[in-house]
Amino acid sequence: MTSRSNLVSLVFLGFALTASAQTVDRQMMAKIRAEGLEHSQVQKVFDYLTIDIGPRLTNSPAYLSAVKFVTQQLQDWGLSNVHDEPWQFGRGWTLDKLTVEMAEPRYAPLIGYAEGWSPATPGDIVAEPIYLGNKSAAEIEALRPKMKGAIVMLSPIQKVYVTEDRPQPSLPGATGPETLSPPALFNTGREAQQLNTLVRNAGAGVILRPNVLKDGTVYVTGRDNGPSSVPSIIMDSEHYNEIARMIEHGRPVKLRINVQATFQERDTSAYNIIAEIPGTDPVLKNQVVMLGAHVDSWHTGVGATDNADGTSVMMEAMRILKTVGANPRRTIRLGIWSGEEQGLLGSKEWVKRHLEGDANKDERENFSVYLNMDNGTNKVYGFGMENNEGARAIFDKWLAEFQDLGARHNTNTHITSTDHLSFLAAGVPGFNPFQDYEGYDVRTHHTNMDLADHVNPDDLKQAAVVMAGFAWNAAMLDERMPRK
Repeated sequence: MTSRSNLVSLVFLGFALTASAQTVDRQMMAKIRAEGLEHSQVQKVFDYLTIDIGPRLTNSPAYLSAVKFVTQQLQDWGLSNVHDEPWQFGRGWTLDKLTVEMAEPRYAPLIGYAEGWSPATPGDIVAEPIYLGNKSAAEIEALRPKMKGAIVMLSPIQKVYVTEDRPQPSLPGATGPETLSPPALFNTGREAQQLNTLVRNAGAGVILRPNVLKDGTVYVTGRDNGPSSVPSIIMDSEHYNEIARMIEHGRPVKLRINVQATFQERDTSAYNIIAEIPGTDPVLKNQVVMLGAHVDSWHTGVGATDNADGTSVMMEAMRILKTVGANPRRTIRLGIWSGEEQGLLGSKEWVKRHLEGDANKDERENFSVYLNMDNGTNKVYGFGMENNEGARAIFDKWLAEFQDLGARHNTNTHITSTDHLSFLAAGVPGFNPFQDYEGYDVRTHHTNMDLADHVNPDDLKQAAVVMAGFAWNAAMLDERMPRK
């Protein structure tokens, strides 16, 4: 009987032989490069999403405009089977007006943003805030009758900040962390949740909280808490701290707060957008290589780095392949997801409908690989290989073709918090690349600074070329992508 170590060696040898047997079609790679670098349309798509549409909170009117734009653009490029797949999300939301000011003892405009799905205030609330940050549980309970309609500062002075971006696994000599995740940016522990519930149940007029970023950068998300929710604003931490210190110093402070928002309830569906380049091999055409990115964003910036760049790149990769006349053996499919920011909801729904369960066994068996684009921005440096050694050998070979464009190397890193996880959960290979993280976590990710200035147009071209090349190579393999 073969020993375990010998068996593992034989398996890895098989992976290596499979990878080496696949020749890279350099003529096709040259066509992809020429089209993607010399005739790119990625900036046009990126500009429309960020300039003409702007923030694309799931199921907001702007998001629905993005769905129409993406669908029409894919049709105009001549891609096949372009359609949207609705799924039940809930109501959308748009911020119409926001005032956050210190009215006394001096006037000062303050930096703050309403959380997503925050209800409106009745109008201006002008009052001394109730500061709970230095209060005991008993003192907070005693203040409950005064909270109705009040401005409530929920948190203590912010002293801990996120000041470093996540590590870059693709740097020369780096092996990469075992898991690559964004830093934790909010206290979501039980005590914080209980306090938030107490204040909400007391009928507060508006809740103010700091965040863990600095220098005018404000990390803002949100959720729809239904009809019982309370207006909620995340403030620049230094401004929040200034007000809190004045109160602790015995200096009376009066704030003016006004939140006006509209809920979109006419269409409670969100939409995944699908397009294809059909496979041509009689045996393999029903197998699928899939590209994907999410088009939804948060509402304080324009979603440039999260994730207009990823959506533009994946759309451009499909356009490149269509324009150069690609006739892949397998079908190359594109998925533009929604609801990612609320928990990968769109991709989870698509996977549930098409890959999970006994009813989808054949489609799951025919699914070769999913390539996602989200975390980070600008160039593709390599991929987190999710400890899939068989795919690693293949990806290493493909990535080497793009080293002159800035590609580096792949590592066996597990990347969290994005849509390829939906595919991994279904048992099919899914991967997300490493991109630039400098200034991502501490400046643009889910913040008011997620703006177009942080995206390099030439790097978008590089990313689209790499993704188009990987999609083509995956579609031309003799075998489907190895699974773990």
